[in-house]
Amino acid sequence: MFDSDRSARNRRIRYGLMLVVAFLAGLSIGARAFMNTQPRAWLNVTSCSGRCYRTSDIAGLVASAGLVNAPGWVPQVVRESDKCLAVPYPRKGRHLHLVFFPKRDIRDITDLTAEDQPYVMDCFAIMRAIVSEQNLTDYRVYTNGPGEQEISVLHFHLVEW
Repeated sequence: MFDSDRSARNRRIRYGLMLVVAFLAGLSIGARAFMNTQPRAWLNVTSCSGRCYRTSDIAGLVASAGLVNAPGWVPQVVRESDKCLAVPYPRKGRHLHLVFFPKRDIRDITDLTAEDQPYVMDCFAIMRAIVSEQNLTDYRVYTNGPGEQEISVLHFHLVEW
């Protein structure tokens, strides 16, 4: 009886230690993934005062962490540099529609700083190259404000008309 109690106790201790190790590993991975993102308010479930996360905010945070820390994992990359990434717009249309993401966590134009300039300019340089290569003449380049963004991270659309 005594040996079975000790054995059960040892299994519980091992299980508890595995949970602690898994928690610490997840915490470390999460900290690494989000360390280069802009600080955002914590989720507030009782009183938001306009600071609650929306689905687009969470999508933007995850997209930004992925672009900054794991850009090689982004599917269907059309063009990439060390500062910008271009992918096709996910909803197919008749015309060319590409989306350009600076590889820096910038939520929207109001968050731009002088340090962001190389990332934004690199996106425009890639756009210029694509426009030249495709001989585009009827196109539009735009970005959406925070209320119109499907993902809350600065990105630019290049659309052929």
